[in-house]
Amino acid sequence: MAASPHAFSSCLLTGWVGGCVWYLERKAVQESPHKFMRLFRNVNKQWITFQHFNFLRRMYVTQLNRSLNQQVKPKPEPIASPFLEKISSGQAKAEIYEMRSLSTPSLPLSRNPSEKQLIELESASIVESPTDVGKERKEEKQWKEMKLHVDDLPGILARLSKIKLTALVVSTTSAGFALAPGPFDWPCFLLTSLGTGLSSCAANSINQFFEVPFDSNMNRTKNRPLVRGQISPLLAVSFATCCAVPGVALLTWGVNPLTGALAVFNIFLYTCCYTPLKRISIANTWVGAVVGAIPPVMGWTAATGSLDAGAFLLGGILYSWQFPHFNALSWGLREDYSRGGYCMMSVTHPGLCRRVALRHCMALTGLSVAAPVLDITTWTFPFISLPINLYIAYLGFRFYVDADRKSSRKLFFCSLWHLPLLLLLMLTCKQRPGRTGDKGDAQS
Repeated sequence: MAASPHAFSSCLLTGWVGGCVWYLERKAVQESPHKFMRLFRNVNKQWITFQHFNFLRRMYVTQLNRSLNQQVKPKPEPIASPFLEKISSGQAKAEIYEMRSLSTPSLPLSRNPSEKQLIELESASIVESPTDVGKERKEEKQWKEMKLHVDDLPGILARLSKIKLTALVVSTTSAGFALAPGPFDWPCFLLTSLGTGLSSCAANSINQFFEVPFDSNMNRTKNRPLVRGQISPLLAVSFATCCAVPGVALLTWGVNPLTGALAVFNIFLYTCCYTPLKRISIANTWVGAVVGAIPPVMGWTAATGSLDAGAFLLGGILYSWQFPHFNALSWGLREDYSRGGYCMMSVTHPGLCRRVALRHCMALTGLSVAAPVLDITTWTFPFISLPINLYIAYLGFRFYVDADRKSSRKLFFCSLWHLPLLLLLMLTCKQRPGRTGDKGDAQS
Protein backbone atom coordinates (compact mmCIF):
# COMPACT_ATOMS: atom_id res chain seq x y z
CA MET A 1 0.00 0.00 0.00
CA ALA A 2 1.54 3.36 -1.08
CA ALA A 3 2.13 6.05 1.52
CA SER A 4 0.20 9.28 1.18
CA PRO A 5 2.02 12.55 0.35
CA HIS A 6 0.97 14.08 3.69
CA ALA A 7 2.54 11.22 5.65
CA PHE A 8 5.77 11.53 3.62
CA SER A 9 6.00 15.30 4.19
CA SER A 10 5.31 14.86 7.91
CA CYS A 11 8.14 12.34 8.13
CA LEU A 12 10.51 14.75 6.40
CA LEU A 13 9.49 17.57 8.73
CA THR A 14 9.95 15.39 11.79
CA GLY A 15 13.39 14.31 10.65
CA TRP A 16 14.44 17.89 9.92
CA VAL A 17 13.25 19.08 13.33
CA GLY A 18 15.03 16.18 15.03
CA GLY A 19 18.25 16.99 13.19
CA CYS A 20 18.07 20.63 14.23
CA VAL A 21 17.47 19.66 17.84
CA TRP A 22 20.40 17.23 17.74
CA TYR A 23 22.67 19.89 16.21
CA LEU A 24 21.71 22.51 18.83
CA GLU A 25 22.20 20.06 21.67
CA ARG A 26 25.63 19.09 20.37
CA LYS A 27 26.69 22.74 19.94
CA ALA A 28 25.49 23.60 23.45
CA VAL A 29 27.46 20.71 24.93
CA GLN A 30 30.60 21.82 23.09
CA GLU A 31 30.33 25.49 24.08
CA SER A 32 29.25 25.03 27.69
CA PRO A 33 32.82 24.51 29.07
CA HIS A 34 33.97 27.74 27.39
CA LYS A 35 31.03 29.69 28.83
CA PHE A 36 31.70 28.23 32.27
CA MET A 37 35.37 29.22 32.12
CA ARG A 38 34.48 32.74 30.99
CA LEU A 39 32.03 33.08 33.87
CA PHE A 40 34.67 31.75 36.29
CA ARG A 41 37.21 34.32 35.09
CA ASN A 42 34.74 37.17 35.54
CA VAL A 43 34.04 36.03 39.09
CA ASN A 44 37.79 35.88 39.78
CA LYS A 45 38.18 39.47 38.57
CA GLN A 46 35.56 40.56 41.06
CA TRP A 47 37.30 38.67 43.85
CA ILE A 48 40.53 40.58 43.26
CA THR A 49 38.84 43.76 44.48
CA PHE A 50 38.53 42.18 47.97
CA GLN A 51 42.23 41.23 48.16
CA HIS A 52 43.17 44.09 50.44
CA PHE A 53 40.30 43.56 52.91
CA ASN A 54 40.93 39.82 53.10
CA PHE A 55 44.58 40.48 53.88
CA LEU A 56 43.71 42.90 56.69
CA ARG A 57 41.19 40.43 58.09
CA ARG A 58 43.84 37.71 58.21
CA MET A 59 46.26 40.08 59.90
CA TYR A 60 43.76 40.84 62.66
CA VAL A 61 43.03 37.13 63.13
CA THR A 62 46.72 36.35 63.55
CA GLN A 63 47.05 39.10 66.14
CA LEU A 64 44.16 37.72 68.16
CA ASN A 65 45.48 34.16 67.97
CA ARG A 66 49.23 34.29 68.63
CA SER A 67 49.67 30.65 67.59
CA LEU A 68 48.84 31.64 64.01
CA ASN A 69 51.25 34.58 63.91
CA GLN A 70 54.23 32.87 62.30
CA GLN A 71 56.83 34.20 59.95
CA VAL A 72 59.56 32.57 58.00
CA LYS A 73 62.92 32.11 59.72
CA PRO A 74 65.69 34.26 58.17
CA LYS A 75 68.11 32.35 56.01
CA PRO A 76 71.44 31.40 57.62
CA GLU A 77 74.83 31.54 56.01
CA PRO A 78 75.16 29.45 52.81
CA ILE A 79 76.30 25.89 53.52
CA ALA A 80 78.62 23.95 51.29
CA SER A 81 76.96 21.19 49.30
CA PRO A 82 77.36 17.50 50.39
CA PHE A 83 79.15 16.81 47.12
CA LEU A 84 81.94 19.24 48.00
CA GLU A 85 82.12 17.84 51.52
CA LYS A 86 82.52 14.31 50.14
CA ILE A 87 85.28 15.49 47.85
CA SER A 88 87.15 17.27 50.64
CA SER A 89 86.80 14.33 53.03
CA GLY A 90 87.82 11.95 50.26
CA GLN A 91 90.94 13.99 49.63
CA ALA A 92 91.75 13.93 53.34
CA LYS A 93 91.23 10.18 53.37
CA ALA A 94 93.56 9.76 50.40
CA GLU A 95 96.20 11.84 52.18
CA ILE A 96 95.90 9.61 55.24
CA TYR A 97 96.36 6.48 53.15
CA GLU A 98 99.32 8.11 51.46
CA MET A 99 100.90 8.88 54.81
CA ARG A 100 100.39 5.29 55.91
CA SER A 101 102.09 3.96 52.80
CA LEU A 102 105.10 6.21 53.32
CA SER A 103 105.52 5.28 56.98
CA THR A 104 108.33 2.88 57.91
CA PRO A 105 107.62 -0.51 59.53
CA SER A 106 109.75 0.54 62.51
CA LEU A 107 106.92 2.70 63.87
CA PRO A 108 105.29 1.40 67.06
CA LEU A 109 102.04 -0.55 66.83
CA SER A 110 100.31 1.88 69.16
CA ARG A 111 100.03 4.35 66.26
CA ASN A 112 97.80 2.10 64.15
CA PRO A 113 94.61 2.45 66.28
CA SER A 114 94.83 6.23 66.11
CA GLU A 115 95.03 6.10 62.33
CA LYS A 116 92.08 3.71 62.23
CA GLN A 117 90.11 6.02 64.46
CA LEU A 118 90.99 8.95 62.25
CA ILE A 119 89.82 7.07 59.15
CA GLU A 120 86.61 6.03 60.93
CA LEU A 121 85.94 9.65 61.93
CA GLU A 122 86.45 10.77 58.35
CA SER A 123 84.12 8.08 57.02
CA ALA A 124 81.56 8.98 59.68
CA SER A 125 81.71 12.61 58.64
CA ILE A 126 81.03 11.52 55.08
CA VAL A 127 77.91 9.67 56.19
CA GLU A 128 76.68 12.26 58.71
CA SER A 129 77.27 15.44 56.70
CA PRO A 130 74.34 14.90 54.25
CA THR A 131 71.97 14.19 57.14
CA ASP A 132 73.05 17.38 58.96
CA VAL A 133 72.55 19.43 55.80
CA GLY A 134 69.16 17.81 55.32
CA LYS A 135 68.12 18.74 58.86
CA GLU A 136 69.21 22.33 58.40
CA ARG A 137 67.33 22.60 55.12
CA LYS A 138 64.26 21.14 56.77
CA GLU A 139 64.50 23.76 59.52
CA GLU A 140 64.71 26.49 56.87
CA LYS A 141 61.41 25.36 55.38
CA GLN A 142 59.64 25.46 58.73
CA TRP A 143 57.76 28.62 59.77
CA LYS A 144 58.97 30.31 62.92
CA GLU A 145 57.22 32.92 65.01
CA MET A 146 58.64 36.43 64.68
CA LYS A 147 58.55 38.14 68.08
CA LEU A 148 58.63 41.89 68.57
CA HIS A 149 61.30 43.15 70.95
CA VAL A 150 61.07 46.53 72.60
CA ASP A 151 64.59 47.42 71.48
CA ASP A 152 63.60 46.95 67.82
CA LEU A 153 60.45 49.06 68.08
CA PRO A 154 62.06 52.51 67.45
CA GLY A 155 63.70 51.29 64.24
CA ILE A 156 60.49 49.65 63.05
CA LEU A 157 58.46 52.80 63.71
CA ALA A 158 61.10 54.87 61.92
CA ARG A 159 60.75 52.70 58.82
CA LEU A 160 56.97 52.78 59.15
CA SER A 161 56.99 56.58 59.13
CA LYS A 162 59.57 56.77 56.26
CA ILE A 163 61.97 58.76 58.37
CA LYS A 164 64.10 59.95 55.41
CA LEU A 165 61.07 61.33 53.58
CA THR A 166 59.88 62.93 56.80
CA ALA A 167 63.28 64.61 57.22
CA LEU A 168 62.99 66.04 53.69
CA VAL A 169 59.50 67.38 54.45
CA VAL A 170 60.69 69.03 57.67
CA SER A 171 63.70 70.59 55.90
CA THR A 172 61.54 72.15 53.17
CA THR A 173 59.15 73.48 55.83
CA SER A 174 62.09 75.00 57.70
CA ALA A 175 63.32 76.63 54.48
CA GLY A 176 59.89 78.18 53.91
CA PHE A 177 59.89 79.51 57.47
CA ALA A 178 63.40 80.96 57.11
CA LEU A 179 62.69 82.59 53.73
CA ALA A 180 59.56 84.36 55.00
CA PRO A 181 59.92 88.08 55.74
CA GLY A 182 60.06 89.26 59.31
CA PRO A 183 62.11 88.37 62.39
CA PHE A 184 63.01 84.74 63.06
CA ASP A 185 60.95 83.35 65.97
CA TRP A 186 62.68 80.30 67.44
CA PRO A 187 59.76 78.91 69.54
CA CYS A 188 57.40 79.17 66.57
CA PHE A 189 60.03 77.56 64.32
CA LEU A 190 60.47 74.58 66.66
CA LEU A 191 56.72 74.07 67.02
CA THR A 192 56.32 74.22 63.24
CA SER A 193 59.08 71.68 62.62
CA LEU A 194 57.80 69.29 65.29
CA GLY A 195 54.18 69.52 64.16
CA THR A 196 55.11 69.03 60.50
CA GLY A 197 57.27 66.03 61.35
CA LEU A 198 54.50 64.35 63.34
CA SER A 199 51.97 65.01 60.58
CA SER A 200 54.33 63.51 57.99
CA CYS A 201 54.89 60.40 60.14
CA ALA A 202 51.13 59.93 60.43
CA ALA A 203 50.53 60.28 56.68
CA ASN A 204 53.33 57.86 55.79
CA SER A 205 52.13 55.26 58.29
CA ILE A 206 48.57 55.35 56.93
CA ASN A 207 49.97 55.10 53.41
CA GLN A 208 51.84 51.90 54.29
CA PHE A 209 48.76 50.53 56.05
CA PHE A 210 46.70 50.81 52.85
CA GLU A 211 49.39 49.46 50.50
CA VAL A 212 50.43 46.27 52.31
CA PRO A 213 49.11 43.75 49.71
CA PHE A 214 50.66 45.72 46.86
CA ASP A 215 53.99 46.45 48.55
CA SER A 216 54.47 42.72 49.11
CA ASN A 217 54.79 42.25 45.33
CA MET A 218 57.59 44.80 44.91
CA ASN A 219 61.26 44.19 45.66
CA ARG A 220 61.71 47.78 46.85
CA THR A 221 58.95 47.60 49.47
CA LYS A 222 58.66 43.92 50.39
CA ASN A 223 60.72 44.40 53.59
CA ARG A 224 58.52 47.09 55.11
CA PRO A 225 57.39 46.37 58.69
CA LEU A 226 53.73 45.73 57.88
CA VAL A 227 54.56 43.51 54.92
CA ARG A 228 56.90 41.34 56.99
CA GLY A 229 54.45 41.26 59.90
CA GLN A 230 56.85 42.85 62.37
CA ILE A 231 53.99 44.93 63.78
CA SER A 232 50.23 44.58 63.57
CA PRO A 233 47.96 46.87 61.53
CA LEU A 234 46.32 47.96 64.78
CA LEU A 235 49.68 49.15 66.13
CA ALA A 236 50.40 51.00 62.87
CA VAL A 237 47.05 52.81 62.96
CA SER A 238 47.49 53.63 66.63
CA PHE A 239 50.94 55.06 65.94
CA ALA A 240 49.55 57.16 63.07
CA THR A 241 46.79 58.49 65.32
CA CYS A 242 49.23 59.32 68.12
CA CYS A 243 51.32 61.31 65.61
CA ALA A 244 48.50 63.05 63.74
CA VAL A 245 46.54 64.39 66.72
CA PRO A 246 49.39 66.17 68.56
CA GLY A 247 50.99 67.25 65.27
CA VAL A 248 47.85 69.01 64.04
CA ALA A 249 47.20 70.39 67.53
CA LEU A 250 50.68 71.93 67.71
CA LEU A 251 50.30 73.55 64.30
CA THR A 252 46.76 74.79 64.97
CA TRP A 253 47.02 76.16 68.51
CA GLY A 254 50.78 76.53 68.85
CA VAL A 255 51.38 78.26 65.48
CA ASN A 256 48.19 79.42 63.74
CA PRO A 257 44.96 77.84 62.42
CA LEU A 258 45.94 78.33 58.76
CA THR A 259 49.05 76.14 59.12
CA GLY A 260 47.03 73.50 60.98
CA ALA A 261 44.40 73.47 58.24
CA LEU A 262 47.11 73.01 55.60
CA ALA A 263 48.49 70.05 57.58
CA VAL A 264 45.05 68.39 57.77
CA PHE A 265 44.47 68.98 54.07
CA ASN A 266 47.86 67.52 53.18
CA ILE A 267 47.28 64.36 55.26
CA PHE A 268 43.91 63.89 53.57
CA LEU A 269 45.37 64.51 50.11
CA TYR A 270 48.20 62.02 50.64
CA THR A 271 46.21 59.20 52.23
CA CYS A 272 42.78 59.48 50.58
CA CYS A 273 43.65 60.85 47.11
CA TYR A 274 47.24 60.10 46.18
CA THR A 275 47.38 56.57 47.65
CA PRO A 276 44.29 55.12 45.85
CA LEU A 277 45.11 57.00 42.63
CA LYS A 278 48.39 55.08 42.36
CA ARG A 279 46.37 52.04 41.22
CA ILE A 280 43.81 53.91 39.12
CA SER A 281 45.30 56.76 37.10
CA ILE A 282 48.59 58.46 36.20
CA ALA A 283 47.16 61.62 37.78
CA ASN A 284 48.68 60.37 41.05
CA THR A 285 52.00 61.98 40.06
CA TRP A 286 50.45 65.45 39.86
CA VAL A 287 48.54 64.94 43.12
CA GLY A 288 51.74 63.74 44.79
CA ALA A 289 53.53 66.85 43.54
CA VAL A 290 50.90 69.02 45.24
CA VAL A 291 51.43 67.04 48.46
CA GLY A 292 55.15 67.76 48.31
CA ALA A 293 54.61 71.46 47.50
CA ILE A 294 52.51 72.18 50.63
CA PRO A 295 55.23 71.84 53.36
CA PRO A 296 57.22 74.98 52.34
CA VAL A 297 53.91 76.84 52.14
CA MET A 298 53.21 75.71 55.71
CA GLY A 299 56.56 77.11 56.80
CA TRP A 300 55.78 80.44 55.15
CA THR A 301 52.31 80.68 56.70
CA ALA A 302 53.72 79.72 60.10
CA ALA A 303 56.07 82.73 59.95
CA THR A 304 53.71 85.27 58.34
CA GLY A 305 50.22 83.96 59.11
CA SER A 306 49.03 84.52 55.54
CA LEU A 307 49.20 83.12 52.03
CA ASP A 308 50.89 85.45 49.56
CA ALA A 309 52.95 85.30 46.38
CA GLY A 310 56.10 84.17 48.18
CA ALA A 311 54.37 81.11 49.60
CA PHE A 312 53.06 80.12 46.16
CA LEU A 313 56.50 80.60 44.61
CA LEU A 314 58.13 78.24 47.11
CA GLY A 315 55.33 75.76 46.55
CA GLY A 316 55.86 76.05 42.78
CA ILE A 317 59.58 75.30 43.11
CA LEU A 318 58.87 72.15 45.13
CA TYR A 319 56.06 71.22 42.73
CA SER A 320 58.30 71.38 39.66
CA TRP A 321 61.26 69.72 41.36
CA GLN A 322 59.30 66.58 42.15
CA PHE A 323 58.63 65.66 38.51
CA PRO A 324 62.26 65.08 37.46
CA HIS A 325 62.92 63.53 40.87
CA PHE A 326 60.07 61.01 40.86
CA ASN A 327 59.90 60.36 37.11
CA ALA A 328 63.59 59.48 37.04
CA LEU A 329 63.15 57.24 40.09
CA SER A 330 60.11 55.43 38.68
CA TRP A 331 61.82 54.90 35.31
CA GLY A 332 64.31 52.50 36.84
CA LEU A 333 61.57 50.75 38.83
CA ARG A 334 59.07 50.21 36.02
CA GLU A 335 59.07 46.42 36.38
CA ASP A 336 58.59 46.72 40.13
CA TYR A 337 55.67 49.15 39.83
CA SER A 338 54.05 47.02 37.15
CA ARG A 339 54.36 43.92 39.35
CA GLY A 340 52.84 45.78 42.28
CA GLY A 341 49.84 46.96 40.22
CA TYR A 342 50.65 50.69 40.37
CA CYS A 343 49.57 52.88 37.46
CA MET A 344 52.68 54.99 37.03
CA MET A 345 53.47 57.35 34.17
CA SER A 346 56.72 55.51 33.43
CA VAL A 347 54.81 52.24 32.97
CA THR A 348 51.73 53.30 31.00
CA HIS A 349 52.92 56.52 29.28
CA PRO A 350 56.73 56.43 29.00
CA GLY A 351 56.88 59.24 26.43
CA LEU A 352 54.81 61.55 28.61
CA CYS A 353 57.02 60.66 31.59
CA ARG A 354 60.13 61.95 29.80
CA ARG A 355 58.43 65.08 28.43
CA VAL A 356 57.01 66.12 31.80
CA ALA A 357 60.38 65.67 33.50
CA LEU A 358 62.09 67.87 30.87
CA ARG A 359 59.43 70.61 31.11
CA HIS A 360 59.73 70.98 34.86
CA CYS A 361 63.53 70.87 34.74
CA MET A 362 63.38 73.98 32.55
CA ALA A 363 60.63 75.50 34.70
CA LEU A 364 63.00 75.62 37.68
CA THR A 365 65.05 78.29 35.88
CA GLY A 366 61.99 80.48 35.33
CA LEU A 367 60.87 80.10 38.94
CA SER A 368 64.34 81.14 40.12
CA VAL A 369 64.06 84.33 38.06
CA ALA A 370 60.66 85.06 39.64
CA ALA A 371 62.13 85.06 43.18
CA PRO A 372 63.71 88.57 43.00
CA VAL A 373 60.67 89.89 41.15
CA LEU A 374 58.54 89.02 44.19
CA ASP A 375 61.14 90.53 46.58
CA ILE A 376 62.01 87.17 48.15
CA THR A 377 65.66 87.23 47.09
CA THR A 378 68.04 89.68 45.52
CA TRP A 379 68.87 89.68 41.80
CA THR A 380 72.06 87.79 42.59
CA PHE A 381 70.09 84.58 43.13
CA PRO A 382 69.04 83.94 39.47
CA PHE A 383 72.65 84.26 38.31
CA ILE A 384 74.32 82.08 40.95
CA SER A 385 71.60 79.42 40.65
CA LEU A 386 71.78 79.37 36.84
CA PRO A 387 74.59 76.74 36.62
CA ILE A 388 72.78 74.13 38.71
CA ASN A 389 69.48 74.86 36.96
CA LEU A 390 71.11 74.47 33.54
CA TYR A 391 72.78 71.26 34.63
CA ILE A 392 69.54 69.63 35.78
CA ALA A 393 67.88 70.84 32.56
CA TYR A 394 70.70 69.20 30.56
CA LEU A 395 70.22 65.92 32.45
CA GLY A 396 66.47 66.17 31.85
CA PHE A 397 67.18 66.55 28.12
CA ARG A 398 69.50 63.52 28.14
CA PHE A 399 66.81 61.54 29.93
CA TYR A 400 64.28 62.63 27.30
CA VAL A 401 66.58 61.61 24.41
CA ASP A 402 68.23 58.45 25.74
CA ALA A 403 65.43 57.09 27.98
CA ASP A 404 67.63 54.48 29.65
CA ARG A 405 68.54 53.56 33.21
CA LYS A 406 71.85 55.43 33.12
CA SER A 407 70.31 58.78 32.20
CA SER A 408 67.43 58.35 34.65
CA ARG A 409 69.85 57.48 37.47
CA LYS A 410 71.95 60.58 36.78
CA LEU A 411 68.85 62.79 36.82
CA PHE A 412 67.60 61.23 40.05
CA PHE A 413 70.89 61.68 41.93
CA CYS A 414 71.19 65.23 40.63
CA SER A 415 67.76 66.05 42.05
CA LEU A 416 68.91 64.86 45.49
CA TRP A 417 71.53 67.60 45.81
CA HIS A 418 69.87 70.19 43.54
CA LEU A 419 67.00 71.06 45.89
CA PRO A 420 69.04 71.56 49.11
CA LEU A 421 71.59 73.64 47.22
CA LEU A 422 68.89 75.75 45.56
CA LEU A 423 67.19 76.47 48.90
CA LEU A 424 70.55 77.27 50.48
CA LEU A 425 71.28 79.77 47.73
CA MET A 426 67.86 81.35 48.27
CA LEU A 427 68.61 81.75 51.97
CA THR A 428 72.00 83.30 51.14
CA CYS A 429 70.41 85.80 48.78
CA LYS A 430 67.33 86.50 50.91
CA GLN A 431 65.93 90.01 50.64
CA ARG A 432 66.69 92.00 53.76
CA PRO A 433 63.60 93.35 55.58
CA GLY A 434 64.68 97.01 55.53
CA ARG A 435 65.41 97.35 51.82
CA THR A 436 61.78 97.63 50.68
CA GLY A 437 60.96 100.04 53.47
CA ASP A 438 63.95 102.24 52.63
CA LYS A 439 62.79 102.48 49.05
CA GLY A 440 59.30 103.47 50.17
CA ASP A 441 60.67 106.20 52.46
CA ALA A 442 62.81 107.55 49.68
CA GLN A 443 59.87 107.77 47.29
CA SER A 444 57.72 109.57 49.88
